[in-house]
Amino acid sequence: MELLAELEKKAKKSQKKIVFPESNDERILKAASIIAKRGIARPVLIGNVAKVVKKAMKLKLDLGKIEIIDHSKAELDVYARDYMSIRAKEGLNFEEAKKIISDPIFFSAMMVHLGKADGVITGATTPTKDTVVPALKILRKNEAFVSSFFVIIWKKQVMFFADCGFNINPNPEQLATIAMQTALSAKSFGIEPKIAMLSFSTQGSGKHEMADKVIKATEIAKKKNPKLIIDGEMQFDAAFVTEINKLKYKNSLTKGKANVLIFPDLNSGNIGYKIAERMGGAIAIGPILQGLAKPMNDLSRGCSVEDIVDLAIITAIQAQK
Repeated sequence: MELLAELEKKAKKSQKKIVFPESNDERILKAASIIAKRGIARPVLIGNVAKVVKKAMKLKLDLGKIEIIDHSKAELDVYARDYMSIRAKEGLNFEEAKKIISDPIFFSAMMVHLGKADGVITGATTPTKDTVVPALKILRKNEAFVSSFFVIIWKKQVMFFADCGFNINPNPEQLATIAMQTALSAKSFGIEPKIAMLSFSTQGSGKHEMADKVIKATEIAKKKNPKLIIDGEMQFDAAFVTEINKLKYKNSLTKGKANVLIFPDLNSGNIGYKIAERMGGAIAIGPILQGLAKPMNDLSRGCSVEDIVDLAIITAIQAQK
């Protein structure tokens, strides 16, 4: 919680404009009201103005400081031409582009691309792909590799879990990239990364191609960045418990105090973060996309109002960089 308090202070300094396309969801409205009241960022709601105001009044929310944009009445022609330019290789005609941009999530991504806002938060009512597709089509920088991570706050520990929301079965090179990207993200939040490349095996205790993938990914990451504090392949207990680390892992760099956990695939990553959140009582913020030119982040459909506020803090910090 201390980390979030510090990040909130940083977010308040820049007053970034964060767009929320799902103004039909009451959690979004409540969160936007809190974000504006606490001065975390400047929320922008996308939707029919009359309907948004009516719903806010029913919920007894103050939206006085919050901008509401009806995307159906906005500069769709301008946005559509820009989108045609971005996606020129798709050969879209004007009407096709305009139809795509009329979707509130695509519209929000275009706002950020055109500098009319600084970040997007969506996903409270839609699956992850509805966030990822516009992000990749509009905000991806030079076809860069994109991955995701969660900030996990458990008791007094802050950890980073990746990739738990995007890449289904990364190959060794991609897994190494995820580790390096997440290490940089941890540093951006003031955390010195200690990386554990997770597996069912620790230093060859299990023989299988799934473990081999993690071993190779660790080697690639070490070669590309020799200064990384990284161990792998290793089981979670060896990454997390000092005494077990001493027993299982020779010459460990993390010494059982890993704070960046890299999962071998989306199955294990998604299951792992939800166990930490639902059974362990951890706060899970994300998935947070990394590798984009500008921030666009996803919410779990089971998110709370506080989850949305927390992600707004993270998104505002990302936008500063």
